[in-house]
Amino acid sequence: GQLTRYFKGQAPLMNIPVALHGTDFQNRVWQALQTIPAGETRSYAELARQIGQPTAVRAVARANATNRLALVVPCHRIIGADGTLTGYAGGLWRKEKLIEIERSYAA
Repeated sequence: GQLTRYFKGQAPLMNIPVALHGTDFQNRVWQALQTIPAGETRSYAELARQIGQPTAVRAVARANATNRLALVVPCHRIIGADGTLTGYAGGLWRKEKLIEIERSYAA
């Protein structure tokens, strides 16, 4: 299926319809995460600006951390403003691998 092809580096995940269950703010963050193309990353500050709340960087980080639909809502595509990998519930090594897999699609 889609996940097998994704992890083999053969194809990005297709748009999978999901029902997001969170606050209005969390839902806006999660919807914005879904607009980041595979192979690209954004900072928390960029995501905050994207949703129209440039001073809400910490709140964006919290919403990102509470995402329960990893891969489908690609919270792993968010990195620190300085380009470093930052916290990921699945471990930074996993976040690095997911970004690496996705960059192969973009190449």
